[in-house]
Amino acid sequence: MSDTNRNDPLASTGSGNSTVEFTPSSGTASGADVNFTPSGSTTQTDDSTAAKAKGAAQTLKDEAGKLGRQATDKARGLADEGKLRATGALDEFSKMMEDAAGTVDDKLGEQYGQYARSAAQALSGFSDSLRGKDVEELIEDVRGFVRKSPAVAIGTAAALGFVLARVVKAGVDGAADPTDSKPAA
Repeated sequence: MSDTNRNDPLASTGSGNSTVEFTPSSGTASGADVNFTPSGSTTQTDDSTAAKAKGAAQTLKDEAGKLGRQATDKARGLADEGKLRATGALDEFSKMMEDAAGTVDDKLGEQYGQYARSAAQALSGFSDSLRGKDVEELIEDVRGFVRKSPAVAIGTAAALGFVLARVVKAGVDGAADPTDSKPAA
């Protein structure tokens, strides 16, 4: 028997017209297996489906690459902005220490004032070197430091984490404190 122009409900592409051969086995009347064998070739449909899948996969891969590049560019921009803020803060702190050195001279002696000036110069030098490097160079410097002395790096990271947690907690506590915003009567 032959059934032509019959739509295959499982086929997702193609014209829908195909020839299917129906070959009953010898025991079909008693409920045995029935075999359906397509007489035409389905490799063309399979090839076009595979090509569509490859195209879709390539499109997804291209979009993922594009998003990855955008994320990298955004991260670099944020890192550059953070570097500028850090160098500005270091410069301000260095100036503040330099200004305080005169007061330290008067109250504690010139030797201690010189310590303050040396610290201010060291901070200023660090700020200048930080300003002169790219973000990638800074990351490589940090990696080298961690490789050379991992214990110091872990201790520094823990100390910075503690300080940041305290600063954030103080900021949250300060924002939640209603006594700062009471109007004067």
